[in-house]
Amino acid sequence: MNGAAGHQPVMRAAVVEALNLRQDGVYLDATFGRGGHSAAILQRLGTGGRLLAMDRDPEAIAAAREMAAEDPRLEVIDRRFGELRSELAERGLEGTVDGVLFDLGLSSPQVDDSSRGFSFSGDGPLDMRMDPRTGSSAAEWIDTASERELADAIFRYGEERHSRRIASRIIKERKSEPIATTGRLAAIIASALPRRERRKHPATRAFQGIRIHINEELDELHKGLAGALEALRDGGRLAVISFHSLEDRIVKRFILDQSRGDDFPRDLPVTKGQLRERIRPIGKSRRATATEVARNPRARSAVLRVAEKLQ
Repeated sequence: MNGAAGHQPVMRAAVVEALNLRQDGVYLDATFGRGGHSAAILQRLGTGGRLLAMDRDPEAIAAAREMAAEDPRLEVIDRRFGELRSELAERGLEGTVDGVLFDLGLSSPQVDDSSRGFSFSGDGPLDMRMDPRTGSSAAEWIDTASERELADAIFRYGEERHSRRIASRIIKERKSEPIATTGRLAAIIASALPRRERRKHPATRAFQGIRIHINEELDELHKGLAGALEALRDGGRLAVISFHSLEDRIVKRFILDQSRGDDFPRDLPVTKGQLRERIRPIGKSRRATATEVARNPRARSAVLRVAEKLQ
């Protein structure tokens, strides 16, 4: 989760260490945000180094282009990171990248800007798209989705056990008036829940589920991880920061599966050397320090996992 200009990105020092930066290396920041991690990487690259920055948020791309205008080592790619493999292949970089970083979830500016529709902390248009230029907004989807589709998304991606109650209430309320703002949706969700959790807004999980569905975030993560593995050179590093259990589970499983190698039947006599392991985990998962969490409460759920591509 990248901070806005002047703010520290989550786990900045840990990311720099994890990528094992080389001055003349080629790196990919697959989630530019507002450039906090990219700036840290550029500070450690020499004149022969190269950094590619991807994002699908137009505001993030605008910020990246401003940075690139000041630093010729930075190249901006206006695409979702699920497309990174094809983008790097077009540039002749597949299998040559020294490090790939994913900082998943929302950036602080996205959360803080009520006009983007990601947060219930301020009332605004119910959009939730990371790229407002494409696809349907959350309001448009909610207005046409069936009760089952709503419940499935809220349960699967938000891990909300009251998803059916919430979906039923949404269907009822939209009949009288379209649900067009974050404030109205949050109020409807709150009214559907039997009780409130301490220190958690009642709409937290449902908003997460709807946002992930709208942006196809987990599908993009699967594609992005697979693309990153093909992009990396032997010895290159993959670093991923996730912010909720669904993301972290996918990252953990990907690293585990790729470190085990080919999936042969259990009763087949195969030696370890024949498994073709593709990556190895680097250390255990890491979390933000207490000092960082005190400075930036959004870092409290961050989990960093690192892996290295094998020869």
